[in-house]
Amino acid sequence: MSMSERRRRAIMPHVFGLGLLLLATVARAQATSGPAPGLDQQAAIAASQAVLGQPIGDHTLLDREGRPVRLASFRGKPLLVSFIYTGCFQVCPTTTRSLDETVRALQGRFGDNQFNVISVGFNQPADSPQALKAFAAQHRINRPNWDFLSPPARVVEPLIRDFGFRYQATPAGFDHVLQVSLVDAQGRIVRQVYGDRVPADALGEPMKDLLVGAPLSPSTPLADLIDQVRLLCTVYDPKTGTYRVDYALALEAAGGLTFIIALAAYMLNEWRARRRARRRSLVA
Repeated sequence: MSMSERRRRAIMPHVFGLGLLLLATVARAQATSGPAPGLDQQAAIAASQAVLGQPIGDHTLLDREGRPVRLASFRGKPLLVSFIYTGCFQVCPTTTRSLDETVRALQGRFGDNQFNVISVGFNQPADSPQALKAFAAQHRINRPNWDFLSPPARVVEPLIRDFGFRYQATPAGFDHVLQVSLVDAQGRIVRQVYGDRVPADALGEPMKDLLVGAPLSPSTPLADLIDQVRLLCTVYDPKTGTYRVDYALALEAAGGLTFIIALAAYMLNEWRARRRARRRSLVA
């Protein structure tokens, strides 16, 4: 047996032992560390539901141009709020585009100026005004009633606490609740809608309830009548994801209005006839 072969045979047990030691170390590390913690979905939904009926604070955020925007400035109209982070390449873009479709359907039903929308970037400092501006442009969100806002780092925690929003950092980004919050004209959260795709009818009915109980924007009487038809005589079409006028309801409403007008005219004529008869009796 050569010297090199004897040396190789002498070294092999040590190499084998080192290999076993390495495998044992890796297994022990995996057993002690366990899987990376994720978001507790049940606790997150409970926190989200717990803020229903609660007012949100008057936090100051920055718009896409870096200008300060107070949340109180949105009061007076219903408000839709979603939380995103701009580094997300799949879920947040999908939910934002879905929300855009929903907003388009709601505008078709209620009008362009009856509610507002904001998307808030919670990953600070990465979600700067410039990052949110680029995100909105990339996904072609350019609606006058939709703002993309960046909260200062110190505002993030109290802001998400007000909305009952929770997230958890992961190696791939963030695990977070997919929710759209509906806020009434007084700044109180009245509905939480969950999922990466929010159908228009999930927000349309509660928003209708808010608008029916709140004064609409100043407009002409004809525009007010059209807004009332949009509120009361439209139905959701799940095939197209839009609202359409239900002409049967519109005709029923028109018939009811015609009956009221005819009844009022009849009562007025009767009152006038009785008044004339009374005058004639006095003269006679």
